[in-house]
Amino acid sequence: MKHAEGTATERVERALLVQVVTGRTPRGAAADSLGELERLADTAGAVVVGRITQRREGPTAGLYVGEGKLADIQVACRRGRANLVIFDNDLSAVQVNNLDLALGIKVIDRTELILQIFARRARSAEAKIQVELAQLQYLVSRIPVSVRQQRFQGGIGMRGPGESPLQLRNEPMRRRIRDLQARLEQVRRRRERTRRRRTWPFVCLTGYTNAGKSTLLNALSEGGAYVDDRLFATLDTKTRRVNLGGGRRALVTDTVGFIRHLPHGLVASFRSTLDVAAEADLLLIVADASDAALDDHLRVVAGTLEEIGAERVPALLLLNKCDALEARAAAARAAAFPDAVRVSALRRRGLDTLKARIAATLLEQGCRFPPAGPPPAARRRDGEAGC
Repeated sequence: MKHAEGTATERVERALLVQVVTGRTPRGAAADSLGELERLADTAGAVVVGRITQRREGPTAGLYVGEGKLADIQVACRRGRANLVIFDNDLSAVQVNNLDLALGIKVIDRTELILQIFARRARSAEAKIQVELAQLQYLVSRIPVSVRQQRFQGGIGMRGPGESPLQLRNEPMRRRIRDLQARLEQVRRRRERTRRRRTWPFVCLTGYTNAGKSTLLNALSEGGAYVDDRLFATLDTKTRRVNLGGGRRALVTDTVGFIRHLPHGLVASFRSTLDVAAEADLLLIVADASDAALDDHLRVVAGTLEEIGAERVPALLLLNKCDALEARAAAARAAAFPDAVRVSALRRRGLDTLKARIAATLLEQGCRFPPAGPPPAARRRDGEAGC
Protein backbone atom coordinates (compact mmCIF):
# COMPACT_ATOMS: atom_id res chain seq x y z
CA MET A 1 0.00 0.00 0.00
CA LYS A 2 2.83 2.36 0.86
CA HIS A 3 4.50 1.52 -2.41
CA ALA A 4 1.32 2.45 -4.31
CA GLU A 5 1.09 5.76 -2.45
CA GLY A 6 4.72 6.51 -3.21
CA THR A 7 4.14 5.78 -6.89
CA ALA A 8 1.16 8.12 -6.98
CA THR A 9 3.21 10.83 -5.28
CA GLU A 10 6.01 10.47 -7.80
CA ARG A 11 3.59 11.01 -10.67
CA VAL A 12 2.47 14.42 -9.40
CA GLU A 13 3.96 17.18 -11.51
CA ARG A 14 5.58 19.88 -9.39
CA ALA A 15 5.80 22.97 -11.54
CA LEU A 16 7.93 26.08 -11.31
CA LEU A 17 6.38 29.05 -13.14
CA VAL A 18 8.71 31.39 -15.05
CA GLN A 19 7.70 34.69 -16.60
CA VAL A 20 9.80 37.04 -18.69
CA VAL A 21 8.27 40.50 -18.91
CA THR A 22 9.51 42.38 -21.95
CA GLY A 23 9.11 45.92 -23.20
CA ARG A 24 6.68 48.22 -21.40
CA THR A 25 4.23 45.60 -20.18
CA PRO A 26 2.43 47.03 -17.10
CA ARG A 27 3.18 45.27 -13.84
CA GLY A 28 -0.50 44.65 -13.18
CA ALA A 29 -1.01 42.94 -16.55
CA ALA A 30 2.09 40.80 -15.99
CA ALA A 31 0.87 39.78 -12.52
CA ASP A 32 -2.59 38.88 -13.88
CA SER A 33 -1.03 36.77 -16.62
CA LEU A 34 1.18 34.89 -14.14
CA GLY A 35 -1.76 34.31 -11.82
CA GLU A 36 -3.74 32.95 -14.75
CA LEU A 37 -0.83 30.65 -15.61
CA GLU A 38 -1.01 29.24 -12.09
CA ARG A 39 -4.70 28.51 -12.56
CA LEU A 40 -3.93 26.84 -15.89
CA ALA A 41 -1.30 24.68 -14.18
CA ASP A 42 -3.82 23.70 -11.50
CA THR A 43 -6.37 22.83 -14.19
CA ALA A 44 -3.76 20.60 -15.83
CA GLY A 45 -3.18 18.82 -12.50
CA ALA A 46 0.21 20.31 -11.59
CA VAL A 47 1.24 21.57 -8.16
CA VAL A 48 2.91 24.98 -8.35
CA VAL A 49 6.01 25.11 -6.13
CA GLY A 50 7.28 28.57 -7.00
CA ARG A 51 7.33 31.59 -9.30
CA ILE A 52 10.20 33.45 -10.94
CA THR A 53 9.81 36.67 -12.90
CA GLN A 54 12.40 38.57 -14.92
CA ARG A 55 11.97 41.94 -16.61
CA ARG A 56 14.21 42.64 -19.58
CA GLU A 57 14.14 44.53 -22.87
CA GLY A 58 13.85 41.35 -24.93
CA PRO A 59 14.37 37.58 -24.73
CA THR A 60 17.73 35.97 -25.45
CA ALA A 61 17.95 33.88 -28.59
CA GLY A 62 19.13 30.66 -26.97
CA LEU A 63 17.43 30.46 -23.55
CA TYR A 64 14.85 33.26 -23.52
CA VAL A 65 16.09 34.18 -20.01
CA GLY A 66 19.50 35.58 -19.08
CA GLU A 67 22.33 33.43 -17.74
CA GLY A 68 21.92 34.81 -14.22
CA LYS A 69 18.20 34.12 -14.13
CA LEU A 70 18.83 30.61 -15.47
CA ALA A 71 20.97 29.95 -12.37
CA ASP A 72 18.10 31.22 -10.18
CA ILE A 73 15.73 28.83 -11.94
CA GLN A 74 18.09 25.91 -11.33
CA VAL A 75 18.26 26.73 -7.60
CA ALA A 76 14.48 27.14 -7.36
CA CYS A 77 13.93 23.79 -9.06
CA ARG A 78 16.19 22.03 -6.58
CA ARG A 79 14.61 23.71 -3.55
CA GLY A 80 11.06 23.06 -4.69
CA ARG A 81 11.86 19.58 -6.09
CA ALA A 82 10.25 20.71 -9.34
CA ASN A 83 10.03 18.25 -12.21
CA LEU A 84 8.41 20.69 -14.63
CA VAL A 85 9.07 24.30 -15.66
CA ILE A 86 6.25 26.27 -17.28
CA PHE A 87 7.04 29.53 -19.09
CA ASP A 88 4.38 32.22 -19.36
CA ASN A 89 5.84 32.99 -22.79
CA ASP A 90 5.96 31.35 -26.20
CA LEU A 91 9.27 29.51 -26.60
CA SER A 92 10.93 28.40 -29.82
CA ALA A 93 11.92 24.78 -30.38
CA VAL A 94 15.60 25.69 -29.92
CA GLN A 95 14.91 27.50 -26.65
CA VAL A 96 12.92 24.55 -25.26
CA ASN A 97 15.70 22.14 -26.21
CA ASN A 98 18.40 24.34 -24.65
CA LEU A 99 16.41 24.82 -21.45
CA ASP A 100 15.73 21.08 -21.20
CA LEU A 101 19.46 20.40 -21.40
CA ALA A 102 20.40 23.19 -18.98
CA LEU A 103 17.79 22.34 -16.33
CA GLY A 104 17.59 18.58 -16.76
CA ILE A 105 13.78 18.59 -16.43
CA LYS A 106 10.84 19.06 -18.77
CA VAL A 107 10.18 22.61 -20.00
CA ILE A 108 6.93 23.72 -21.66
CA ASP A 109 5.43 27.08 -22.57
CA ARG A 110 1.97 28.58 -22.13
CA THR A 111 0.75 27.31 -25.51
CA GLU A 112 1.70 23.70 -24.82
CA LEU A 113 0.07 23.88 -21.39
CA ILE A 114 -3.23 25.07 -22.90
CA LEU A 115 -3.04 22.31 -25.51
CA GLN A 116 -2.62 19.71 -22.75
CA ILE A 117 -5.65 21.08 -20.92
CA PHE A 118 -7.73 20.95 -24.09
CA ALA A 119 -6.63 17.35 -24.65
CA ARG A 120 -7.79 16.40 -21.15
CA ARG A 121 -11.08 18.25 -21.40
CA ALA A 122 -12.15 17.09 -24.86
CA ARG A 123 -15.15 14.76 -24.64
CA SER A 124 -17.00 14.73 -27.94
CA ALA A 125 -15.56 13.22 -31.12
CA GLU A 126 -15.44 16.65 -32.75
CA ALA A 127 -13.55 18.25 -29.86
CA LYS A 128 -11.02 15.40 -29.89
CA ILE A 129 -10.44 15.92 -33.62
CA GLN A 130 -9.95 19.64 -33.11
CA VAL A 131 -7.51 19.16 -30.23
CA GLU A 132 -5.50 16.51 -32.09
CA LEU A 133 -5.25 18.80 -35.12
CA ALA A 134 -3.98 21.69 -32.99
CA GLN A 135 -1.45 19.44 -31.25
CA LEU A 136 -0.10 18.02 -34.51
CA GLN A 137 0.23 21.47 -36.08
CA TYR A 138 2.06 22.61 -32.96
CA LEU A 139 4.41 19.61 -33.02
CA VAL A 140 5.23 19.98 -36.70
CA SER A 141 6.19 23.60 -36.19
CA ARG A 142 8.32 22.75 -33.12
CA ILE A 143 10.56 20.02 -34.54
CA PRO A 144 14.04 21.62 -34.72
CA VAL A 145 15.58 21.62 -38.17
CA SER A 146 19.24 20.70 -38.37
CA VAL A 147 21.30 23.13 -40.39
CA ARG A 148 23.04 20.26 -42.15
CA GLN A 149 20.17 18.07 -43.33
CA GLN A 150 21.48 15.51 -45.80
CA ARG A 151 19.07 15.07 -48.71
CA PHE A 152 18.32 12.01 -50.81
CA GLN A 153 19.76 13.25 -54.08
CA GLY A 154 17.98 12.81 -57.38
CA GLY A 155 19.05 9.87 -59.48
CA ILE A 156 17.59 7.19 -61.68
CA GLY A 157 13.82 7.25 -61.31
CA MET A 158 13.97 10.37 -59.09
CA ARG A 159 13.35 13.99 -59.98
CA GLY A 160 14.48 17.15 -58.21
CA PRO A 161 16.69 17.46 -55.13
CA GLY A 162 14.86 14.76 -53.18
CA GLU A 163 13.56 14.92 -49.60
CA SER A 164 15.41 15.46 -46.35
CA PRO A 165 15.12 12.94 -43.46
CA LEU A 166 13.16 15.62 -41.57
CA GLN A 167 10.58 15.86 -44.34
CA LEU A 168 10.23 12.09 -44.43
CA ARG A 169 9.81 11.97 -40.66
CA ASN A 170 7.14 14.68 -40.71
CA GLU A 171 5.12 13.24 -43.58
CA PRO A 172 2.96 10.87 -41.45
CA MET A 173 1.98 13.80 -39.22
CA ARG A 174 1.20 15.97 -42.23
CA ARG A 175 -0.97 13.21 -43.71
CA ARG A 176 -2.84 12.97 -40.42
CA ILE A 177 -3.29 16.76 -40.35
CA ARG A 178 -4.79 16.70 -43.84
CA ASP A 179 -7.13 13.88 -42.80
CA LEU A 180 -8.30 15.75 -39.68
CA GLN A 181 -8.82 18.95 -41.68
CA ALA A 182 -10.98 17.05 -44.15
CA ARG A 183 -13.08 15.59 -41.33
CA LEU A 184 -13.59 19.01 -39.77
CA GLU A 185 -14.62 20.37 -43.16
CA GLN A 186 -17.33 17.72 -43.26
CA VAL A 187 -18.47 18.86 -39.80
CA ARG A 188 -18.53 22.48 -41.00
CA ARG A 189 -20.68 21.59 -44.01
CA ARG A 190 -23.08 19.60 -41.83
CA ARG A 191 -23.42 22.57 -39.47
CA GLU A 192 -24.04 24.89 -42.42
CA ARG A 193 -26.86 22.67 -43.65
CA THR A 194 -28.37 22.68 -40.16
CA ARG A 195 -28.14 26.48 -39.99
CA ARG A 196 -30.06 26.82 -43.24
CA ARG A 197 -32.91 24.72 -41.79
CA ARG A 198 -32.99 26.65 -38.53
CA THR A 199 -36.25 28.51 -37.86
CA TRP A 200 -35.72 29.55 -34.23
CA PRO A 201 -33.68 32.59 -33.14
CA PHE A 202 -30.17 31.53 -32.19
CA VAL A 203 -28.27 33.03 -29.25
CA CYS A 204 -24.63 32.27 -28.44
CA LEU A 205 -22.98 32.56 -25.01
CA THR A 206 -19.42 33.74 -25.31
CA GLY A 207 -16.81 35.35 -23.10
CA TYR A 208 -13.67 34.79 -21.09
CA THR A 209 -13.05 31.33 -19.70
CA ASN A 210 -14.60 30.61 -16.29
CA ALA A 211 -16.93 33.61 -16.50
CA GLY A 212 -19.94 31.40 -15.72
CA LYS A 213 -21.34 30.65 -19.18
CA SER A 214 -22.26 27.02 -18.46
CA THR A 215 -23.85 27.97 -15.13
CA LEU A 216 -25.88 30.64 -16.93
CA LEU A 217 -27.00 28.15 -19.59
CA ASN A 218 -28.22 25.81 -16.86
CA ALA A 219 -30.03 28.66 -15.10
CA LEU A 220 -31.77 29.80 -18.29
CA SER A 221 -32.79 26.36 -19.50
CA GLU A 222 -32.93 24.17 -16.38
CA GLY A 223 -30.33 22.07 -18.19
CA GLY A 224 -27.47 19.96 -16.93
CA ALA A 225 -24.41 21.35 -18.67
CA TYR A 226 -21.12 20.42 -16.99
CA VAL A 227 -19.87 23.12 -14.60
CA ASP A 228 -16.44 23.36 -12.96
CA ASP A 229 -14.63 26.23 -11.25
CA ARG A 230 -11.60 25.74 -13.47
CA LEU A 231 -10.44 27.16 -16.76
CA PHE A 232 -11.76 25.62 -19.99
CA ALA A 233 -14.39 23.45 -18.30
CA THR A 234 -16.38 23.57 -21.55
CA LEU A 235 -14.92 22.59 -24.92
CA ASP A 236 -18.01 21.15 -26.58
CA THR A 237 -20.89 23.31 -27.73
CA LYS A 238 -24.13 22.64 -25.87
CA THR A 239 -27.46 23.95 -27.13
CA ARG A 240 -30.58 24.32 -25.00
CA ARG A 241 -34.09 25.64 -25.64
CA VAL A 242 -34.87 28.71 -23.51
CA ASN A 243 -38.33 30.13 -22.79
CA LEU A 244 -38.04 33.92 -23.01
CA GLY A 245 -41.61 34.56 -21.88
CA GLY A 246 -44.68 35.67 -23.80
CA GLY A 247 -44.63 32.47 -25.86
CA ARG A 248 -41.22 33.32 -27.29
CA ARG A 249 -38.42 30.77 -27.29
CA ALA A 250 -34.87 30.67 -28.59
CA LEU A 251 -31.93 28.30 -28.87
CA VAL A 252 -29.00 29.22 -26.64
CA THR A 253 -25.56 27.68 -27.16
CA ASP A 254 -22.59 27.59 -24.79
CA THR A 255 -19.13 27.71 -26.40
CA VAL A 256 -15.49 27.36 -25.43
CA GLY A 257 -14.19 30.30 -23.42
CA PHE A 258 -11.46 32.69 -24.53
CA ILE A 259 -8.20 33.53 -22.78
CA ARG A 260 -5.33 35.93 -23.29
CA HIS A 261 -2.67 34.61 -25.67
CA LEU A 262 -5.05 31.92 -26.94
CA PRO A 263 -2.93 29.91 -29.42
CA HIS A 264 -3.80 30.75 -33.02
CA GLY A 265 -3.60 27.05 -33.86
CA LEU A 266 -6.43 26.39 -31.42
CA VAL A 267 -8.54 29.17 -32.89
CA ALA A 268 -8.02 27.70 -36.36
CA SER A 269 -8.68 24.11 -35.24
CA PHE A 270 -11.83 25.09 -33.32
CA ARG A 271 -13.11 27.16 -36.22
CA SER A 272 -16.09 24.86 -36.79
CA THR A 273 -17.04 25.27 -33.11
CA LEU A 274 -16.36 29.00 -32.90
CA ASP A 275 -18.31 29.66 -36.08
CA VAL A 276 -21.49 29.39 -34.01
CA ALA A 277 -20.68 32.86 -32.66
CA ALA A 278 -20.28 34.34 -36.14
CA GLU A 279 -23.58 32.80 -37.30
CA ALA A 280 -25.63 33.72 -34.22
CA ASP A 281 -28.51 36.19 -34.20
CA LEU A 282 -27.29 37.54 -30.86
CA LEU A 283 -24.18 37.20 -28.71
CA LEU A 284 -24.36 37.19 -24.93
CA ILE A 285 -20.89 38.26 -23.78
CA VAL A 286 -20.60 36.91 -20.24
CA ALA A 287 -18.06 38.68 -18.02
CA ASP A 288 -17.04 38.03 -14.42
CA ALA A 289 -17.95 41.30 -12.71
CA SER A 290 -15.96 40.32 -9.61
CA ASP A 291 -12.67 39.93 -11.52
CA ALA A 292 -10.27 42.84 -11.18
CA ALA A 293 -9.06 42.21 -14.75
CA LEU A 294 -12.55 42.69 -16.22
CA ASP A 295 -11.49 45.39 -18.70
CA ASP A 296 -8.58 43.28 -19.93
CA HIS A 297 -10.85 40.24 -20.32
CA LEU A 298 -13.32 42.23 -22.40
CA ARG A 299 -10.49 43.39 -24.68
CA VAL A 300 -9.39 39.77 -25.17
CA VAL A 301 -12.96 38.71 -25.98
CA ALA A 302 -13.39 41.57 -28.46
CA GLY A 303 -10.10 40.67 -30.18
CA THR A 304 -11.00 36.98 -30.43
CA LEU A 305 -14.47 37.73 -31.80
CA GLU A 306 -12.86 39.90 -34.45
CA GLU A 307 -10.44 37.09 -35.29
CA ILE A 308 -13.29 34.64 -35.92
CA GLY A 309 -15.38 37.19 -37.84
CA ALA A 310 -18.07 37.71 -35.20
CA GLU A 311 -17.38 41.35 -34.33
CA ARG A 312 -20.47 42.61 -36.21
CA VAL A 313 -22.97 40.26 -34.56
CA PRO A 314 -25.35 42.15 -32.20
CA ALA A 315 -24.27 41.61 -28.60
CA LEU A 316 -25.42 42.10 -25.02
CA LEU A 317 -22.88 42.43 -22.22
CA LEU A 318 -23.75 40.43 -19.09
CA LEU A 319 -22.00 41.20 -15.80
CA ASN A 320 -22.17 37.86 -14.03
CA LYS A 321 -21.30 37.07 -10.40
CA CYS A 322 -22.63 40.43 -9.26
CA ASP A 323 -23.57 38.78 -5.96
CA ALA A 324 -19.84 38.48 -5.22
CA LEU A 325 -19.42 42.28 -5.30
CA GLU A 326 -19.91 44.69 -2.46
CA ALA A 327 -22.61 47.31 -2.98
CA ARG A 328 -20.11 50.09 -3.71
CA ALA A 329 -18.15 47.98 -6.19
CA ALA A 330 -21.35 46.79 -7.88
CA ALA A 331 -22.52 50.38 -8.30
CA ALA A 332 -19.16 51.36 -9.81
CA ARG A 333 -19.28 48.50 -12.30
CA ALA A 334 -22.87 49.36 -13.25
CA ALA A 335 -21.82 52.98 -13.86
CA ALA A 336 -18.86 51.88 -16.02
CA PHE A 337 -21.12 49.62 -18.15
CA PRO A 338 -24.56 51.27 -18.14
CA ASP A 339 -25.95 49.07 -20.94
CA ALA A 340 -24.87 45.80 -19.34
CA VAL A 341 -27.30 43.36 -17.76
CA ARG A 342 -26.36 42.46 -14.19
CA VAL A 343 -27.03 38.81 -13.30
CA SER A 344 -25.99 36.09 -10.91
CA ALA A 345 -26.20 32.77 -12.73
CA LEU A 346 -25.38 30.81 -9.58
CA ARG A 347 -28.15 32.42 -7.50
CA ARG A 348 -30.44 32.89 -10.52
CA ARG A 349 -30.83 36.62 -10.08
CA GLY A 350 -31.62 39.00 -12.92
CA LEU A 351 -32.69 36.20 -15.29
CA ASP A 352 -36.15 37.64 -16.01
CA THR A 353 -34.59 40.97 -16.97
CA LEU A 354 -32.06 39.16 -19.13
CA LYS A 355 -34.75 37.15 -20.95
CA ALA A 356 -36.73 40.31 -21.63
CA ARG A 357 -33.62 42.03 -23.04
CA ILE A 358 -32.86 39.01 -25.24
CA ALA A 359 -36.39 38.93 -26.66
CA ALA A 360 -36.44 42.71 -27.25
CA THR A 361 -33.03 42.68 -28.97
CA LEU A 362 -34.00 39.77 -31.22
CA LEU A 363 -37.20 41.55 -32.22
CA GLU A 364 -35.18 44.67 -33.02
CA GLN A 365 -32.98 42.53 -35.30
CA GLY A 366 -36.06 41.33 -37.19
CA CYS A 367 -36.02 37.79 -35.78
CA ARG A 368 -39.32 35.96 -35.83
CA PHE A 369 -40.48 33.58 -33.11
CA PRO A 370 -42.33 30.54 -34.52
CA PRO A 371 -45.17 28.85 -32.60
CA ALA A 372 -44.16 26.88 -29.53
CA GLY A 373 -42.89 23.38 -30.15
CA PRO A 374 -39.62 21.45 -30.23
CA PRO A 375 -37.28 22.87 -32.89
CA PRO A 376 -35.55 20.36 -35.16
CA ALA A 377 -32.10 21.39 -33.92
CA ALA A 378 -33.06 20.82 -30.28
CA ARG A 379 -33.33 17.10 -30.91
CA ARG A 380 -29.73 16.82 -32.12
CA ARG A 381 -26.90 15.78 -29.90
CA ASP A 382 -24.78 18.28 -28.01
CA GLY A 383 -22.11 19.74 -30.24
CA GLU A 384 -24.28 19.44 -33.36
CA ALA A 385 -27.33 21.54 -32.57
CA GLY A 386 -28.28 24.96 -33.75
CA CYS A 387 -25.31 25.95 -35.86
